[in-house]
Amino acid sequence: MVVEILVMEVINMKNTIIQEIEQSLLNYLDNSQLDALHMVLCRCLDKVEIKVVEDTNVRISEFTNMELINKFISAKEIEGCSKRTTKYYESTLLKMNSKMDKGITHMTTDDLRSYLVDYQKVNNCSKASVDNVRRNLSSFFSWLEEENYILKSPMKRIHKIKTDKVIKETYSDETLELLRDNCNCLRDLAIIDILSSTGMRVGELVKLNINDIDFENRECVVFGKGNKERPVYFDARTKIHLKNYLNSRTDSNQALFVSLDEPHERLNISGVEIRLRQLGRRLGISKVHPHKFRRTVATKAIDKGMPIEQVQSLLGHSQIDTTMHYAMVNQNNVKESHRKYVA
Repeated sequence: MVVEILVMEVINMKNTIIQEIEQSLLNYLDNSQLDALHMVLCRCLDKVEIKVVEDTNVRISEFTNMELINKFISAKEIEGCSKRTTKYYESTLLKMNSKMDKGITHMTTDDLRSYLVDYQKVNNCSKASVDNVRRNLSSFFSWLEEENYILKSPMKRIHKIKTDKVIKETYSDETLELLRDNCNCLRDLAIIDILSSTGMRVGELVKLNINDIDFENRECVVFGKGNKERPVYFDARTKIHLKNYLNSRTDSNQALFVSLDEPHERLNISGVEIRLRQLGRRLGISKVHPHKFRRTVATKAIDKGMPIEQVQSLLGHSQIDTTMHYAMVNQNNVKESHRKYVA
């Protein structure tokens, strides 16, 4: 048993040496040259006896773990990721770093797979939550590979974690009317209307200014993820309720939605979420959340025959798979289509 452990230590030491040499020459050799170098190193070191003196844990990498994490976060900020997204990346990577006792450039697939298994056990979280961590780590290590800090991402062989498909709820027409009828201020009514007619993200809603609204054409331009702008459209009822709200205001803030109390500052995401949650509790409606309006818009659009590519554009999704994930097909429509095309 002792002999086996020593053999494994020697093999790991040789692999570390090979990896360090390859990483040092990464910027000077192409893929075929790197492959040739790898074969030569493996053949030569196979004939060399390596003696493990002590585990000094010497960091050969040019950058520390924190330096690499900070470089990645900076890159994401430059790419236009929101502060919320970069904070989530940072939190995920700092947690991983605190649990791993080796340099990031030396982490293996087995290391990261074990970390994810332990993460789920310790935090007792869902498969979906673990998969979110996996995606963040995958993004980080892919970036390290692209920037030539590592040869190959150790996350490539850790695939998407299969999760149970949960059909998420949407608002019925009756629920939407109930929410509208019980708003106790013009602002909240306008918020519900614009969310339920445009399908915009709550983060896009709170960034809007009054002069962004084109009342004549019933549209406005929002800035989505990655600061990508796109037009969204609202209905006549939203136009009326927005105008009523703006006419009732006495402040000079250019923000479209502001707090009810002085100094009437721009409403933030948590402010919208709290207000809607309170309205739902008062009416006995569970899970009233701004994102649910977005899902409702997507579902209604597809059910009424809007082409999926247009729904994708309306919601500002870069991947059509995301649009399909948001939109839940009405089973009654499936039944009618079966009668029409199959039965």
